[in-house]
Amino acid sequence: MKPTRVSRKKEAWAEADQYRWAIYWLLIAVCLGGSIGRTLAVSGEHGRHPFLSANDRSRWATVRSLVDHHTFAIDDVIQDRYWDSIDKVYHLGPDGKYHYYSSKPPLMSVVLAGEYWLIKNVMGIEIAQHPFYVGRAIMIFTNSLLLLGLIWPTILIVERYAKSDFARVGIVATVCFGTFLTTYAVTINNHLLAATSVAIALYCGLRVWCDGCSEAWYFLGAGFFAACAAVNDLPAFSFFGLLGLALLIKRPLPTLLYGIPAAIVILAVSLGTNYIAHQSWRPPYAHRSDGPVLGKVATKLHGPLDQQELPAAIREVLAEMDVVLSDEAQIITRETGSRWVLLDHGIDRRYAIQRTDSGIEVRDWDDWYDYDTSYWKPGVKKGVDEGEPSRAWYAFHVILGHHGILSLTPVWLLTILGLGLWLGEKGASRQVAAFIVLLTVVCVLFYIFRPLKDRNYGGMTSGFRWAFWLIPLWLTAMIPVLDRWRKWWWGQRIFAALLLFSAISASYSGLNPWIHPWIYNYLGYLGWLP
Repeated sequence: MKPTRVSRKKEAWAEADQYRWAIYWLLIAVCLGGSIGRTLAVSGEHGRHPFLSANDRSRWATVRSLVDHHTFAIDDVIQDRYWDSIDKVYHLGPDGKYHYYSSKPPLMSVVLAGEYWLIKNVMGIEIAQHPFYVGRAIMIFTNSLLLLGLIWPTILIVERYAKSDFARVGIVATVCFGTFLTTYAVTINNHLLAATSVAIALYCGLRVWCDGCSEAWYFLGAGFFAACAAVNDLPAFSFFGLLGLALLIKRPLPTLLYGIPAAIVILAVSLGTNYIAHQSWRPPYAHRSDGPVLGKVATKLHGPLDQQELPAAIREVLAEMDVVLSDEAQIITRETGSRWVLLDHGIDRRYAIQRTDSGIEVRDWDDWYDYDTSYWKPGVKKGVDEGEPSRAWYAFHVILGHHGILSLTPVWLLTILGLGLWLGEKGASRQVAAFIVLLTVVCVLFYIFRPLKDRNYGGMTSGFRWAFWLIPLWLTAMIPVLDRWRKWWWGQRIFAALLLFSAISASYSGLNPWIHPWIYNYLGYLGWLP
């Protein structure tokens, strides 16, 4: 009996599915293998440790301190200069004394400390003596899981919503090789975690919004992972809020029963760990200014203060607050004629003194970044960290310049085309496109309109890392373009060229993502940068 035309077509589809999934597994294997290989190869300053920058050393210092010293304070750890970091703050600890702490949100460090605790107690290996073994083991385990958590939802999204194998395989190849997320898989960072969380929450949200699913798992996943993205990357709160609103409109009861409680769990854990670490509900980067006014002095004392003399009037103001200064109290000038710090080593306290139009204000000291050796004080920062004075020039370099989203990874040009195609359609596609456009615009504008001190492209980094959490959204928006180009030879070649160029940019910093992009370095070589 000969097979019918329908059965032959089903067999052909099944065989095509097998080949496509074989390609997926091959891409995953190459991506993970490359990530693990690069992780094994990395080493920091002078090859003394596997930690690549101040950014990741800040987290590693907390991990080591939690397990080895049972505290969030990193004073003992950073005495070794190979563990020190500029990404730290200085404030009162629970013992009433000042200590150094990592400026990074502590939740991720707590999770990594759990991994280190297992290694130390099961294998008897300490990270201080064997930083390469312990550090690389944790990085390989953690980042491999995060990469899988990023790639797998991407596969599920394209399998469900893309119509062609060209689009499906092309987008999976892009997430494996054409973005900076795989670049950052050789170091501990929040960007890969945030993007992975967005990918999972996006898949769950699409199943609810586009397919009308009402299973509890989709709401639990959307709520938990959208909140996880938000607590690990501040601008992702826009994704968390907008996705939550969309699900509340589409399916209010399951969102209230499952989505919101799941989100509350991760938000509560994040706030709780921050409070335990810093005795404050606000994260460290929210402590960048003087605290509340403790008292005022009507006379202008800036002359004696500039001479680093402590006027009796200042002592009297603090005495009214039951603060008795010791003989070791001294004045340190921060801004001549306008701001000073009162430092008393005898009682281990410090206060801010601010000149106003009417006199002098004595304030509680709440600028955790204002300590003697701080890199973040005015006049100390250098290079790109000084900030770009021109907001227009900054916007250009963020989008098309030396840290440009489109110049470094031009594959996102297809995202723009895809969003345009979806916006021209009706129904769920237009709504998803509007969702992605709004979040992208909000994130980019948020950083463009930051004050001068924050207009630094993310510091020493291979790309505009503050937008990396948007990558799962941008990948999804490529679907309509690649679906239309599946039979057009010129479209296939354009996509291949864009992906190749993006992969080159991503691989340029494959052994250390905490370096400048190749465009920035090349412009510096030409002498076109100040």
